[in-house]
Amino acid sequence: MSSATLQDDPSVDSFFNVVETETLALFEHLSFEFLEEFDVFAPAETGRTRDHEPPELMRGFLHCYYHDIYGIRPVERELRNTVVWLSCGFDRPPSRDAVDRFLTDLEHVVDEVFDHLVEQAARRGLLDLTYCIDSTDVRAMPADQDASKCYDPTDDEYYYGYGCTIVSTGQKIPIAAEFTESKQAPEETAMRVTRDALAVATPIWMVGDSAYDTLDWHDHLLAAGVVPVAPYNARNTDDPKDIEYRVEDRIEQHSEDVQLKQSTLDETYNRRTGVERTNESVKDCGLGRTHARGRVHARAQVFLALCLRLVVAITNYERGDNPGSTIITV
Repeated sequence: MSSATLQDDPSVDSFFNVVETETLALFEHLSFEFLEEFDVFAPAETGRTRDHEPPELMRGFLHCYYHDIYGIRPVERELRNTVVWLSCGFDRPPSRDAVDRFLTDLEHVVDEVFDHLVEQAARRGLLDLTYCIDSTDVRAMPADQDASKCYDPTDDEYYYGYGCTIVSTGQKIPIAAEFTESKQAPEETAMRVTRDALAVATPIWMVGDSAYDTLDWHDHLLAAGVVPVAPYNARNTDDPKDIEYRVEDRIEQHSEDVQLKQSTLDETYNRRTGVERTNESVKDCGLGRTHARGRVHARAQVFLALCLRLVVAITNYERGDNPGSTIITV
């Protein structure tokens, strides 16, 4: 995107010759015009039109999240900055009502927006043949009455907030996710997120920790032609098996031709650190602590953070072949 697409004004062109923001880099290779196709953004039946269009407001929110700016009032204040509102495509700064209305409408379709960006990443070949699944904590403000006290078994501590189950691949690319009541998500959530991930593309491997040592998860993946790799949890039975990974037993029971070396399973499981790096990257994009009140608003912020991570990854891919380009660092 260049300054010419913002305004046909020589002064604006001169302005961007002096000041170039990372915001411009983020939006250079992606179009958000697809947002206009959602019914939720259509003009009201009363004939009321929008002061600002969804693509510009989406760019505005992504810019703010990239700079750790959250909440309606802080976002509206940031979008008063001339550099920012011009680089996001506005012809004038949006009002607080416009910002609030957009976020309220976006809450209805934010997961579909995320899916669209996942498709963009897939088209660019950013997905690889190993998927990893994990859950992470989402901290909430004390004023959020919808949040609850949750237990984090990884750090053996309690926190106030929600959770998010994420499937990632490639260079910290989230491809499926579900907002949950706590970090310890039920098995049905793992199954749903797994199905969503396989709908994007079919990998060779699917890696998870011992929390995913369930028969349904393993059998669903094997039926889809994917090898599940999760440590065997001996605590689930009084008669533990002599195996390291559940898949060893499933293959022995259901296939006479397939064999997997222990070293191959170990090497594959070590790739699980990829989803941990993805979680940290998405937290840097705003998932770590929600600045919204209520489950619906918190969920929207989480998915916006996931969208930002995808935008950053796509931007880095598109600009990586150009030695003179600046790589976005989130």
